[in-house]
This record gives sequence, C-alpha cells and structure tokens, in this order.
Amino acid sequence: MSSPTKRSHPASSETAAAIIESAMAAMTNSTSPALFDVTIICTTDDYQAAYWMERLSNGICKSNKNNNNNEATATTTTTSDYHYPMVLAVSEDWSSPSGAGNGLGTLYAFQKACRVAKEKYGVDLAGELNEGNVSAALYHTAGKGTRLAPLPASENNNKPGVKLPVCHTLADGTSEPITVLEAVVRQTGIYAASRSGRLSVFWGDQIFVPTSPFNAAPTHHVDIMCTLEEEPPTAKVWKDKGLDKYGVIAVSGGGSGDAAQVEKVDHATAVRMLKNLGDIGRVGPSLGSFSVSAKILEALCEEFKGELEAKDGKLDTDPHFWMPLTLPQDEYISLMSQKGVEADESRSHHMRMTKMKDAFLAANSDLGLFGAVDVGSNACWWDYGQLKLYITNNLKLTEDGPDADLLRRFFGVTSRDMNSEVSGVTVDESACVFSCKAKSGSVGANVAMASVEAQEIQIGENAIVVNCAAKKIVAGKGAVLYNLVSESEEGIVAEDGDVIVSVTNVEGSSMLLKSKTSICGGQAWKKVLEGNSSSFEDVHKQNRDADVSSIEKKRKELFKKASSSFGL
Repeated sequence: MSSPTKRSHPASSETAAAIIESAMAAMTNSTSPALFDVTIICTTDDYQAAYWMERLSNGICKSNKNNNNNEATATTTTTSDYHYPMVLAVSEDWSSPSGAGNGLGTLYAFQKACRVAKEKYGVDLAGELNEGNVSAALYHTAGKGTRLAPLPASENNNKPGVKLPVCHTLADGTSEPITVLEAVVRQTGIYAASRSGRLSVFWGDQIFVPTSPFNAAPTHHVDIMCTLEEEPPTAKVWKDKGLDKYGVIAVSGGGSGDAAQVEKVDHATAVRMLKNLGDIGRVGPSLGSFSVSAKILEALCEEFKGELEAKDGKLDTDPHFWMPLTLPQDEYISLMSQKGVEADESRSHHMRMTKMKDAFLAANSDLGLFGAVDVGSNACWWDYGQLKLYITNNLKLTEDGPDADLLRRFFGVTSRDMNSEVSGVTVDESACVFSCKAKSGSVGANVAMASVEAQEIQIGENAIVVNCAAKKIVAGKGAVLYNLVSESEEGIVAEDGDVIVSVTNVEGSSMLLKSKTSICGGQAWKKVLEGNSSSFEDVHKQNRDADVSSIEKKRKELFKKASSSFGL
C-alpha cells in the first residue's frame, strides 16, 4: 500500500494543506495527545454513563501522568492538575421522553457534570472554567440512531459505542475496534488548546480534518462551526450551493467577524433577515457544533433556571438560542412561522432572549456576541451517523487517494494487515485486515474487517466484518457482519448486501437482527423485516436501560469461548 502520510491533499491552497498537516500531527500524537481538560458525555441512561466514564478514563482520555491517589509528584504541578484529563459522563433524565432538545440538554448536562466533578473529584468545574483554568468539551450521544439501524441495537442502544473496522491499542496493551465516539473525541481535541474557559459542544458521530485554522483565539462569547464558501454570497452562489436547504451562518463583511444564523431561506429573504450585519462577507452551512464562554454559559443557565430545575420544556440551540439572539424580532417571527410556531410565542421568546442579551452585553463587552469558526470548505469529512455513510466511510479505509490516506493516518493504519494471523488466507492487496485470526479461506477486494476469528473465512468484496467469531464465516459482496458469535458447524453465512448483527442480553442470550444495505433504518424503524421476529423499534424498547458494561463483558466471554472451541 502507498504511504498514507505524505501524499498532499487537494486543498485549495498551500496554507490549507499546511493546516491539514498540522491537524493530523496533533490528532495522531500518541505521546502528548490533544485532549480537552474535561470531557463530558451526555448519554441516554446511567448504565451508558458508567460505561463511558470507565472506557474513556482508561482509554482515549487516560492521563499520561504517573501518579497515585491524585497527589502531585512534581513541584511545578499542583494537586488539582492531576484530575485532568477528566471524564464526566451523565444521562439526560429529562421529564419528557422526547428530551430537552440540544439547547436545554447542553445546559442540563453541564450542570449535572458540575455536580459529578464536585462529588467525585472535589473540583468546582464551573469555577475552573470561569477562571479560564480548563477547557471542556461536551459530546451529545443520546438518541435512537434510527438511520444507523440495526448497528446501535447490537450495542444495546449505546449508539456512540458502535465499532469501526479498525483497531486501536488499549491501556493494557490489547487491541480492539475503536468506537465512533472515541474517534470523535480524538479528532475534536485539536480545538482544546485555544479554548480554555469555554465549553465546546460536539455531536458524537462525525470526524473531520479542517482546512482552516483550528487554534485561533475566540473572539465571541458564542461561536459556531461552519463551512464558509470562498465566493461572495451572491444570489447565484446561494442557489448553486443549495444554501436554501440548510441552516446557514452569515459573517459580516466588516472587521468585527460578527455572525448570525438563518435557516432554509432564499437569498433575498436572507439578505433582508440579516440586515443587522450590514454587508455580508461570507456564508456557509452550519455544522451545529459550537463553543460558549463560561460567562454566557452561566447567563444561559441562569436564564433557563426554571426549566432546568423542573426538567421541563424542549429548546434547541439554533431556533431557540442563536436565531433570537442574532435576528431582528420580525424576521425571527417570520422564520419561526415556517416551523408552525405562533407569532405570539415567537415574539415572547425573542423578547426574553433580547432582555438577556442586553443585560449580558452591558456587563461583558470583552468579546463579541456571536461569531463563526470556519473549518474550511475543503475539509475532509467522515460521517458515521447513517448506515450508508458508515459503509461508505469505512470502505474508504481500503481505497486509494489522498482522502483515504488521511483517514488511514488518522486511525494509525500503517499497513493493510496489522496484528493479524492470516498466513493461510488469500487476501486481496486492497483489503484491510486488523487484529484478525484465520487459518484458511479468502478475503476479497476492498474488504474492511477487524477483530475477526475463524478457522475459515470467505469474505466477498466490499464487505465489512467487525468483532465476529465462528468456525466458518461467509460474507457475500457488500455484506455487513457485526458482533456475531457462533459455535455451530455451519458458522455465519450472509448473502450479498445482507446486514446481520447480534443483540446480546445481560444473561448472555443472543438474537440475530437482519437488514439490507439498501434499507434505511429510519424508514423501516417500525417494520418487521424479513428474517426478524421484531421491528427495530421493538428491539430498541427491549434494550432500554440495558447494563451495557456487563453485556460487553459477557460478549467478550462468548467471543473468547467460541474462538477457543475451534483452536484459535
């Protein structure tokens, strides 16, 4: 395989290429990894919270400091330094099953994390953030993951725990598939160095390599990630780029860098709504991820104190925080009416946010209110939130080209055959085989497989096989096999385009759940697909409040037992 480390990416400029190289160097630095001081995971339930506290603290976020009992061992380091990097995982136990929305959900998760930090480590997280002593990141992972079905079901609804067909080394020296969330935490850590005193908020299923600077000092109390277009925002550009289909960030053409947000409007409407900005310099789709200063985070928590204490209401950042803070009242009412919200309700909410904004800015004029963080229109982007994207971006590991090179480099892939014992297997030169054992068989072109053990494997081209053990494994072209264990003579058999996963309970009993690569789990969520006894929705309900840590331990025991039964 050609080296993934030096081929240049087709970025728009030498500067962008240099930024990519700098970002990759930071993301892959195993000696001094780029991490936020505090990593907060917002999960669906307490079992998942406990799982991620343990996994991240002893894995991706494990401290390199050699200390015991949190005592400082060097005169230049304070005792409190040894709490970091700190992992705080909390569940969103909101009053409504539909959740708090990512606005209130962010505030609620942060407050819960502050309580855990105090109880577990004696750390005043809000105070440390306000003093600018630490950087913090919050990752939203709650949700059903319908479009990724049936993979999250195999992780017992622990959606961010979905594994990728590439391995990483754990603290004990063993190797196992990396999860989506671990990859996201590793990637987003490049923003930590410039964000002391801020809370950064990310989604748990996307990784990217920016082509715009990632270490610039923040200039606004709120900044939101986006991909700003290079061209001036003319009506033609707006239409050609399809900006009327997205939430769009517009940045003033002046030197302030002030920004505002609109959603799914044409060019003329956007210009009218954004008149407060003056001349619009650049525009681009919002990525949703954002960061907030400790001061405005405190102000938002105080403003929504009633909702947070009652665990009541549902507010999202875009329509309920950022747009009323950056748009004139009439334009906000107009935009919200497109969402079916009554004018009186929108007017009242806008007045509430304006009152908060005016009081906040009167006391905090050190930064602007709302700005943008451009990741670059040529940024490399890998999304694992849908089954089709999970397949596409994992198969990219086997491809040739600068984008695939970067992906392999990000995951530490230095060879297409790593930590594997497959000398008796005919493996296509394009296939990626990680931490696998097999005695005979064949692996086709552009296959991605990790943590697979079998006496015989027959893996068709473009298949993905993750964490499977059986005497014999047969996967048709483009099949996806996931978390499967079998001690039967016939082993595991999948036809072309099959998606087969195993759902294990705490007692160790398992059931198969099937789909096709052509099926969208969101559209088929309530259907009982061929070969299944339950719908994806039914299995999701059965998996609620599953003890995912105990189940993972049981799954590993079953894997080892099966592998041992056929002499591996």
